[in-house]
Amino acid sequence: MTEKEKMIAGKIYDPTDKELAGIRQRAHVLCCEYNKTDETETQKRDGILSELIPNKEQSGFFQGPIYFDYGINTHIGENFYANFNLTVLDCSPVKIGNNVMIGPNCSIVTPVHPLLPSERNMRKRADGTPYNYEYAKPIEIGNDCWLASNVTVIGGVKIGNGCVIGAGSVVTKDIPDGSLAVGNPCRVLRKITVADKVL
Repeated sequence: MTEKEKMIAGKIYDPTDKELAGIRQRAHVLCCEYNKTDETETQKRDGILSELIPNKEQSGFFQGPIYFDYGINTHIGENFYANFNLTVLDCSPVKIGNNVMIGPNCSIVTPVHPLLPSERNMRKRADGTPYNYEYAKPIEIGNDCWLASNVTVIGGVKIGNGCVIGAGSVVTKDIPDGSLAVGNPCRVLRKITVADKVL
């Protein structure tokens, strides 16, 4: 099993592996290229995103700057919107549904590091090069969701359809469909109902 296969399968893997480092480096270069563009350069932006996030529907808008670890492990549905400073560490698959809005400074982070320092700390190979171990858990965000500003979604979480996650929340557990959830750790306040209608 390659380190990439281990990573996707949620097993302990070495992120310094040459294949993974190469994919990550390319993604980081593409993010830098995107972040140098502005909203008027739609064709250039689309070309960069097509390479960075090949599993993305064409309809969508990324304000930028954006930061992806791999890009290839992220799947994004139709009518996606991301405000400033979206960070996606997609070591494990990230699946985002249709009609999802993400506010500024949000992070979607799948990597997990061992809790024990003896397992987490950098170590050295026989040739002296450093390496470490980590693993990752997938994230799923359903259709019709809104993540307000400064939300962090932790690996292993599934956010159901039609949810609103309040500003500054840290989502550490699954959120059921149609929920208004806030806080650190994020907790469901209540269901979203027709009483919330404003138009």
